[in-house]
Amino acid sequence: MPGAAEPTLSRRVEPVAAVHLMSVRQLMERVEERVRSWNVAVEATLETDSSFLAFGTRGNQGVVLKVLRRPGDEWRCGEALEAFDGRGILRVYDHVEGALLLERLNPGTSLAAVALGGKDDEATEILADVMQRMSHPNRSLTAPSTVQDWAKGFQRYLAGGNNQIPNSLVERGQHLYVGLCASQRRPRLLHGDLQHYNVLFDSHRGWLAIDPKGVVGEIEYEVGASLRNPCEKPELFASLKTVESRLKLYETRLKLDPARALQWCFAQAVLSAIWSVEDGAVVDATNPSIILANALQPLLG
Repeated sequence: MPGAAEPTLSRRVEPVAAVHLMSVRQLMERVEERVRSWNVAVEATLETDSSFLAFGTRGNQGVVLKVLRRPGDEWRCGEALEAFDGRGILRVYDHVEGALLLERLNPGTSLAAVALGGKDDEATEILADVMQRMSHPNRSLTAPSTVQDWAKGFQRYLAGGNNQIPNSLVERGQHLYVGLCASQRRPRLLHGDLQHYNVLFDSHRGWLAIDPKGVVGEIEYEVGASLRNPCEKPELFASLKTVESRLKLYETRLKLDPARALQWCFAQAVLSAIWSVEDGAVVDATNPSIILANALQPLLG
């Protein structure tokens, strides 16, 4: 479906249990309210775990109405989309908290298909190009969160007494993450979850990012999500050959520090596993993020 992304491992400010989930009636009332307010002629709909999507038109313009089911990391993503102003990312036409009227991408195919089709270097080049287009030097630093805010997940896990993820792994991830936060250079507005399933193809505008979280941090942080995706194929992304190849491409294209990017990648992989635990998933050694974190440990020194 054009403009829709596959589910991926992302972050949220608080665990799912701590936020309000709208009832079906409340959700549909909100959808109908936005359809009327934004004058959308609905042609098709799609429901996901996180949102309700209505595909249609406004006047002669193809649009996607997205209404979120609960407050969380995308609740104010309209502000981030507005700040990026269509540079490497889909456009937002209207937005309020928890609802957006978006540009409709056609055909809206995911970049994951390129990587899974044996063209990982090509997929990484595309990701680097999207990041470069989104990294305008005058980009506003206003965002709902900073990468420092997201570090709270480590402490929540350690204080909660859960033993699904080894504490030694969590403690090392926390140590690296906090140190990287304190030594960031040139922070900017980032997407926050820029990976293969959040980059779609449009026949007119090329490859574009979707679903930004909107977070302030350095560019080395941004590559972390892509280094643990496509999430269903850890034998690809956890291969040290793949990691090194991707980091080399990012270093060349984005002029970033590959050592810092590698440390961010490890710490984010641990944090991603923590978020999965908070979402109620069972996390063990077969979890894709844990597989990557374990693979990267020998490279950290």
